[in-house]
This record gives sequence, C-alpha cells and structure tokens, in this order.
Amino acid sequence: RDEDEINDVASMAGVNLNEENACILATNSELIGTVIRSCADEPFLSSEALRKKILNIGKRHDIMELNSDVVNLISHATQERLRGLLEKVTVIAQHRVSTHKGSDKYIISSDTRAQLRFLEKLDHLEKQRKDEEEREMLLRAAKSRSNKEDPEQLRLKQKAKEMQQLELAQVQQREANLTALAAIGPRKKRPLDSPNVGSGLEDLKGNGIASGSSGFSLTKQLLCPRITRVCLRDLIFCMEQEREMKHSLTLYRALLK
Repeated sequence: RDEDEINDVASMAGVNLNEENACILATNSELIGTVIRSCADEPFLSSEALRKKILNIGKRHDIMELNSDVVNLISHATQERLRGLLEKVTVIAQHRVSTHKGSDKYIISSDTRAQLRFLEKLDHLEKQRKDEEEREMLLRAAKSRSNKEDPEQLRLKQKAKEMQQLELAQVQQREANLTALAAIGPRKKRPLDSPNVGSGLEDLKGNGIASGSSGFSLTKQLLCPRITRVCLRDLIFCMEQEREMKHSLTLYRALLK
C-alpha cells in the first residue's frame, strides 16, 4: 500500500481525489436529473392546419380525436423528411456541376463537346463553300458583257456590286481597327498595389479583416458565397430514386412540367 501511494501521482502532488469528487458533486448537484435544452421545441408546421389535414385523412379510418403530441410528432417527422430530401438533392446538384477532368479515376469515353464542335465546323465549312460558289457566280455575272437586257442578269449584277461594296467596307473597318490598336499600344495590367486596391484593403482592414490575405480572395469570399443551385431535374432524379416517390402522382406531375 505504501508503494502504491508513492507511485500515485495525485497523492504525490497533494491532491485528495475523494475530496475533489465530493466538491464536484456538491457544485453541480442542482443540475443532476434535469434536462437542458438549447432552444424551445417549436413545431415545424402550423398546428391548426396540420390538425385539420390529419383529421380529414383520418375520417376514412374512423379517427375523430387527435392528441397534440401526435401533431407535434408528425410535424417533426415532416421536418426531418424535408431535411433528408434537401440533403439528397444538394448532393445530386453538386455532382451534376462537378468536373472530373483532372482525376485519374475517370476516363472520357465520348466527348460530346468535341463532337458538337466537329459538327459545327462541318456546317461552317459547308456554308463557306456555298458562299464561295455564290460569290463566283455573282462575279461571273458582273464581268459578263452581254447586251441583252435580262432582268435576272441585272439583279445578279446589282447583288455583285453590293457584295463588293460590303467586302470593301469590311476591309476598311479591319484596317481602321488595327490602326487604332497600334496607336493605343499594348494593354497594361493594373498592379495590385494601386491606390484603388490599397484603399479597398484598408477598408477591409478597418472592418477587422487580416491584411495577410489578398484583396481578390477577400472580395470573392465576401461578395460571392458558394451557392448550390438546384433545378427541377435534380428533384425529379431524387424522386426517381426514392422508393416511396418513384411511383407517386407528384413525380408524374413534375415530369409533365
């Protein structure tokens, strides 16, 4: 026993554990057996409207009276159900907008954007070919020296003249733009330590923000909070995965919208 007392750190420090336990129990004796709530237990839905709804449904099952605890329980259950649906829809929306280009776990099997760009390029080349054919036809019509007063020939000559004027105007506009850009010179980027940025950082410092972070990150954090946008397609996908809702009338109405 003497050896245990020597090895006991508490006894060597002069602390009596029995006295300390008695003090702790005496100090918190008024809290023992009580339930502490951080906020009032308020129902999520309107009690009166929910009671009427439950009674209307319960008439088919001969339910004429309803206890207030049942109303509160159904209200809390509805709240938890909506919270669960919102969490699932949020995960679906985040997965829809997330990109996996930099991940090694994903391999692109078909690039839809590249396919669309290829089709757009084909359409552009086809349109360019037709424009070249029409241009050559108009130029041939403009160079022809037939004396016959053919209305169709006159129309083609007028159209060729308008096309040449339009091309000349485009060339002149392009040359004017290049001349203006050459006169202005290369565009200079504004340094980060400019007076505007400095004053903005000083204002942020005055509001209690540390000066070590950059102005752009602070502005992005303050003015552009991260928001998850949920659309109807996400909600429909969530309802299709739910066992209780994948055959419901609500899903069919959502699909018709």
